[in-house]
Amino acid sequence: MTISLITGANKGLGYETARRLIELGHTVYVGARDPERGREAAERLGARFVRIDVTDQASVDAAVETIRQAEGRLDVLVNNAGISGAFIPAPQIGAAEMQRVYGTNVFGVVRVTEAFIPLLEASDHPVIVNIGSGTGSMGIVTDPARMESKLPALSYGSSKAAVTMLTIQYAKALPRFKVNVVEPGFTATDLNGHRGHQTVAEGAEAIVAMATVGPDGPTGTFQDRNGSVPW
Repeated sequence: MTISLITGANKGLGYETARRLIELGHTVYVGARDPERGREAAERLGARFVRIDVTDQASVDAAVETIRQAEGRLDVLVNNAGISGAFIPAPQIGAAEMQRVYGTNVFGVVRVTEAFIPLLEASDHPVIVNIGSGTGSMGIVTDPARMESKLPALSYGSSKAAVTMLTIQYAKALPRFKVNVVEPGFTATDLNGHRGHQTVAEGAEAIVAMATVGPDGPTGTFQDRNGSVPW
């Protein structure tokens, strides 16, 4: 049985990823800050709930202990929790807004990953999937033909660029792990006010694909549902 944890899984892409992994036979822990919403989502999915606030070390440590006592290991970690930040011109973004967005999108990934590495090391085939974005791709945001090149996304875009580098560094440091970052695409979720043109089913495809890679699968890559994404 594959044991998987998805942060921010009570709705949107996290919820859909949980649903798909459960269909594939995974035991899925739905991670969420809000206990009521998290438990409701887990009950609907047939998953297990664990409270986790990626911005709070005590909460993350408690989640590790919950899964350690129940399972003894973790096979798949999906760092899905994220916030969008303000999409306004770069000169209007101050340090406080950058710290707020990085607190979840960057430091949250580091906090959760560091805390769960011991449980992942107990797995025969440990996998980490980080959620990136085209707005964090240097190649995409400098391509005038791409929608992302026109978005004022200083805090969000740079936070997702940082997630890409985190992925590369973890992949290099953890050679037994499969560590990849995915671009779900412009998916209709609460994160963008449901303006995305993709469904959550389409957006979750790349996440599920990287969450289910085999021992010979890729690591240290940036992919969407169609293949490799420019750095």
